[in-house]
Amino acid sequence: MSTFDDDDIQFDFFDEPETVEATQRRRLPRLEMPGGRGGDGERPRGPRTGPPTGLLPLARLVGLIAIAIAVVVGLVFWVGSCQGKSKHDEYASYTKQVNAISAADKKLGVEFGNELISPGLKQSDLETKLAEFAQQERQELAQAQQIHAPGPLRATHQQLLDAIQLRYQGLAGLGNTLAAAGSSKSATDTVNKLTEQGQLLTSSDVVWENLYRQPALATLTQQGVKGVSIADAKFLSNPDLVSARAFTILQQRLSGATTGGTPKGLHGDGLVGVHVSPQGVDLSTSTATTIKVSADLDFRVTVENSGDFPEGNVPVTLTIDAGGKPIVRTEHITAISAKEQSTVDFTNFDLPPAAFGQRATITVKVGKVPGETNLSNNSATYTAFFTLS
Repeated sequence: MSTFDDDDIQFDFFDEPETVEATQRRRLPRLEMPGGRGGDGERPRGPRTGPPTGLLPLARLVGLIAIAIAVVVGLVFWVGSCQGKSKHDEYASYTKQVNAISAADKKLGVEFGNELISPGLKQSDLETKLAEFAQQERQELAQAQQIHAPGPLRATHQQLLDAIQLRYQGLAGLGNTLAAAGSSKSATDTVNKLTEQGQLLTSSDVVWENLYRQPALATLTQQGVKGVSIADAKFLSNPDLVSARAFTILQQRLSGATTGGTPKGLHGDGLVGVHVSPQGVDLSTSTATTIKVSADLDFRVTVENSGDFPEGNVPVTLTIDAGGKPIVRTEHITAISAKEQSTVDFTNFDLPPAAFGQRATITVKVGKVPGETNLSNNSATYTAFFTLS
């Protein structure tokens, strides 16, 4: 039988094992590092190398917010550019349609003016032409009514319709007045009625330019629309075409044309002289004139109706020959009464270098009118020297 001391007997089964929680709380012993501070050999604490707790998620959040803002701003600019393009296209489409009508109206105005001053014009032919012109204006009015104007231009667009309406009424009124001329009490009464209808054409140019075109261009500027414009549509190249004087001459021409043949009586125009501006000198057929050339150089030709009848559409031609290709310009006197003087201006000259410093020849010629027999006073030739002012 073995003998053991009671004190040596250990009852380990009475001891409770450590819990998991206690194990987790237990700190691991620190490792001793050589060269540590103090006598206990503890490791010195150095600066932390990682980001502080909580800053990394905050940085990520700020980055995401910045990206989101950039995306939103990009979308705003993209949507704005799309809207701007759509706005530009809308105005471009509108002005394209209006400019097509403008071009047609200007062409019609030229045809109208040429018809009034055409030689040998007969009343029946003029009435037919005026009816055709009025019908064309009516068609253009219908086209203009179908144009969808952008919102800011809708009120202004009505002025465009008014201008075309005035042209239609004026052309139709001229034709109706001529057709009723036979039943009129006097020639003066017919001229007055023709003048009233002609003023509608003059008013149409004012409405188009001042009440439609200029306000429309201002709207384009206010809306920031660039690269598009609205063309002018001046119907009358010369307002004197529809003056009382012009219609008086027209009626007399139409009365003479009904009889046919060569006009009777004294007819003809003569050249009075040529004045050079801004220098203020008159050209002479006997001595050479030194002409100072500037941007506003103007040759003003004076013509006198030496006959007993009014004349219309009188051509005046000025030719400058200073070596090389001659410069030839032609203007027309719309109407000139008997014994009356009228002037035409020749401007915007671009003289070649060869024209300076040598003798130049200037010739002015007034065209022959129907029934004119004496052409001795219709032209003159002048000698000149061109210098820079």
